[in-house]
Amino acid sequence: MGIVGGAFAVVAGGVAWGGLNLYNGLTGGSDGSDPGLVSQAAPRSAAPVHDDKPLTAAEVNSTAKKFLTAWAKGTSPQDAAGLTDAATEAEPYFADFRDSAHVTKAVITPDTVSGTTVPFSVHATVSYHGTSKPWVYRSQLTVVRGAAGQPLVQWSPAVVHPDLTDTTTLVTDAGAPPPVEAVDRTGRALDAKEYPSLGPVLTALRERYGKQAGGSPGVTLRVEDRDDGSGTGQDGAARVLLTLSKGRPGKVPTTIDPRVQAAAESAVRKYTNASVVAVRPSTGDILAVANHRADGFNAALQGAQAPGSTMKIVTSALLMEKGLASPDQPMECPPTATYYGRTFHNEDSFSLKQGSTMRDAFAQSCNTAFIKLIDDTKDDAGLSKEAGEVFDLGNNNWKTGVVSFDGKVPAETGGEAAAEYIGQGTVQMNALDMASVTATVRAGVFHQPVLVPQSFDHRQVATARRQLPASVAQSIVGMMRTTAVSGTAANAMAGLGGDKGAKTGSAEVDGQAVSNSWFTAFQNDCAATAVVDAGGHGADAAGPLVASVLAAD
Repeated sequence: MGIVGGAFAVVAGGVAWGGLNLYNGLTGGSDGSDPGLVSQAAPRSAAPVHDDKPLTAAEVNSTAKKFLTAWAKGTSPQDAAGLTDAATEAEPYFADFRDSAHVTKAVITPDTVSGTTVPFSVHATVSYHGTSKPWVYRSQLTVVRGAAGQPLVQWSPAVVHPDLTDTTTLVTDAGAPPPVEAVDRTGRALDAKEYPSLGPVLTALRERYGKQAGGSPGVTLRVEDRDDGSGTGQDGAARVLLTLSKGRPGKVPTTIDPRVQAAAESAVRKYTNASVVAVRPSTGDILAVANHRADGFNAALQGAQAPGSTMKIVTSALLMEKGLASPDQPMECPPTATYYGRTFHNEDSFSLKQGSTMRDAFAQSCNTAFIKLIDDTKDDAGLSKEAGEVFDLGNNNWKTGVVSFDGKVPAETGGEAAAEYIGQGTVQMNALDMASVTATVRAGVFHQPVLVPQSFDHRQVATARRQLPASVAQSIVGMMRTTAVSGTAANAMAGLGGDKGAKTGSAEVDGQAVSNSWFTAFQNDCAATAVVDAGGHGADAAGPLVASVLAAD
């Protein structure tokens, strides 16, 4: 129907079908009444029985004209449905076209008739809450004889729109807001395709901060399931036919540094089961979180394993605070040491020469040197207290922005307490926890690690009960520097400049043949820890991984 001289002219095959009243819209204007538009419907819900008598061109033209005019008028869905051979089934589709799809105007133009088939184009206007957009598409109808021999439009939902089926309908409304975007510290969206190991983290952020992230839904015209709105696309999402207004995704800021994260992703992919975390000592900002695991578990933040000799950072803090050791004080390092009937040994049963210091024992990762001093503490549970009070480990109060495991250092006695001194036994950590330990001694004060800035949601972050004495923090940092230059971490750290320090570790869990590789280190204002399951010595697998992450900061 084209608007000609104040009236619709319905034209097919170059033959004018006659003038009709001007149609101004589904929601107003002329009522489009025409005494020629008389419903010739078959009985509702009756199965159509088509007469074999061939249809004439005049019958096809007349039926198509009446049907398209009734549909375009839009004032009564029954009128258009009544001109089909399945009025009861058709009527809801014409009602939805007007009421659910929010079509407020429609100009329907037939094309050249081909036998009993009439192609046509629809030029409609869709309006929703003050927003309007044109909607143009093509479809076609077929004229058949009804049960009583009268010509009718053969009903199919595809007549109304080619994408409609018996189970779908048209809907225009404001859908759900677009998925929440987590952005890095530069404001760029973090993508799981670019950073695969961040997938679980990004999902957790969307779930936790979806309502706080802002954003607004878009308005779309869609094909949806008629029963539950679950959609008709292959991925279960509704098929969008027209976008009236685009939604704006909410944004969750993170502390992730894109360069450090990229380096972490690349590094962990070299191993079967590896995790790494990088933290900014001066702020607690988490710069990178990466995992490479077949099970998809976020071990970097939620894992719980014995950390091996990296735990000697905390043990050193305890011994120094109790006045039992200092970096340049002699520290005996025999091949084995026994405490309450439990014997501990150094790797390959090595020993250090007489007169070796705590700095030497730390740099060479001598287990027995630390075990021999536990009795002098007069408190087997002293390590648990040191870890909880100074490093805020095991207090289960970190609020990083996602779920995390904050370490566990149980108060043990006897041989089990001694095992904790060297990061074995019941002590449990992950890469985040040990990166925080290194960051704490580097900064001289505990800053709770955060993945989402505290300013975003004003949550209460954890604080340590007390600060490590400055002299102790500086002494531990000094021993870590020695370890990175001439100790067990020297090879792994050789390519890094600036102020650097490290501690290696290996931990046997559940009698495994090859120990887990642990390595924690700092370079300037970046601390990182990695663990590689069954990676062997700390400097062999986890060491180079950490070094590559530190180099990216």
